[in-house]
Amino acid sequence: MDYSKSDREQFENKYQEFIPTIPKSEKKAKLTLPDGKEVELPILESSEGPDVIDIRALYQQSGYFTFDPGFFSTASCVSKITYIDGEKGELLYRGYPIEELAEKSTYIEVCYLLIYGCLPSKEELKRFEEAV
Repeated sequence: MDYSKSDREQFENKYQEFIPTIPKSEKKAKLTLPDGKEVELPILESSEGPDVIDIRALYQQSGYFTFDPGFFSTASCVSKITYIDGEKGELLYRGYPIEELAEKSTYIEVCYLLIYGCLPSKEELKRFEEAV
């Protein structure tokens, strides 16, 4: 389906809070290659977990790819909803541990959380259940 520019802009404005943006960074990591060439890569600050080195430009600047079998050291996306740390066994939705949500919240409450960013009040939950 082909969307017009104004359709895309309307969508982006309406759902802006759900579209992750990659933050700008002044911090840099310097990689020295075997030929002595240095490549500077931005270090992005994480809201949860360790900061990350943005390697999107690595191949363009160096001609090298990265190798990370199993993606053990690779952040694959920017998310305002989910945080995963497999080594620690952590899975957070909007900052809440999944175990806590599973034990203390209903499916509909978690749906509300994922959509609106917070757990609903009793009144908000009632209106949301009626709408769903």
